[in-house]
Amino acid sequence: MSRSTDSNRPIYLDSKQMDQLLTIVLALMGEVSVLRNRLDTLERLAEAKEMILREEMESYVPTAQVEQERERWRADYLARVLRALQEDRCTGVPEE
Repeated sequence: MSRSTDSNRPIYLDSKQMDQLLTIVLALMGEVSVLRNRLDTLERLAEAKEMILREEMESYVPTAQVEQERERWRADYLARVLRALQEDRCTGVPEE
């Protein structure tokens, strides 16, 4: 661990920006891992119970309500993933 910023956060890599990028990548890795496991579970359950064919999944067209729900989820997701950048903007910590 090297120096820290005015926000008392340690800087592990060469710069604060690199640390922020690492934070974002790690957040994305966690999100993708959880989603992958859930999707795999759903596909296996649906296939085992002969509930849905893969072609049906590919041809699905979401309703307007589903699109709105997905958009809300995407906005929340982006806020979680980009949190490190947003925190610096809110605290006014200068970029290095």
